Amino acid sequence: MPVFDGATPGSAAPPYQTVAIVGVGLIGGSIGKTLLARNLARHVIGIGRRQASLDEAEAAGTVTSTTTELEQGVADADVVVVASPVANIVEHVVRAASACPTVALITDAGSTKVDIVTAAEAQLPPGNRFIGSHPLAGGERRGPAAAKANLFAGRTVVVTPTAATNPTALVDARRFWSLLGAEVVQLTPEEHDRALAITSHLPHLIAGGLAAALPQEYRPLAASGFRDTTRTAAGDAELWVQILMSNRENVLAGIDAFDAVIHTAREALQQGDADTLRQLLSKGKDSRDALGN
Repeated sequence: MPVFDGATPGSAAPPYQTVAIVGVGLIGGSIGKTLLARNLARHVIGIGRRQASLDEAEAAGTVTSTTTELEQGVADADVVVVASPVANIVEHVVRAASACPTVALITDAGSTKVDIVTAAEAQLPPGNRFIGSHPLAGGERRGPAAAKANLFAGRTVVVTPTAATNPTALVDARRFWSLLGAEVVQLTPEEHDRALAITSHLPHLIAGGLAAALPQEYRPLAASGFRDTTRTAAGDAELWVQILMSNRENVLAGIDAFDAVIHTAREALQQGDADTLRQLLSKGKDSRDALGN
């Protein structure tokens, strides 16, 4: 269960004076909105490339101030969260580390971890306070207007320390995400990427492929089952290309495993083998039922 050490939500003394968030879309915006709703930070600074998006974030109540200058935005931060697209995270982490206080916690919200953590650690000095994170929360809607103050409540956040991780950064990262209401799980970057390839990245690829295969004339007949199965296909294509390419070896292994299942189903249908088809579908039902709602 989350450990709410330090100030609790609603208390008079927030545990953080300033939190800087690089990228104030759904995830970054929800972090900011949660910090403010739970009285966890006095100042939440939104950092981005486009002032129009930052103005939208401020209007949505996700931040208290904004800047397009990353180094300026992190200068006084207790915590820096990099929630930019996967392809930009390493650059933003390294820039933040060069400009923020040496005692500041730096973490990210990227959907893959090996590439990000390996590249960031190679460019950061020993003893740095960066640790990889991945909140398993989100949705198909984008932008700060979609941010929610309860997005992380009861949701899993994976933190991915390595042998090079500063021990206090690990403690502080676990505390940070716990204060946002999340359940914190600790994995290596490699374990994270293997697991997420199966639980997130491959399902998105399959959903996108299934939606792409839908003939236009059949769209009026696509009812709730099809819509539920392909829900994640509505995500931003460019962001998902970055994720899939960053974790491609694990996704390819997942495709191989899925191919074997589809091959079994195809053979069962070709041979009229109802028993094998029933076993496959029953196994799938048992697995899905175990996940709950």
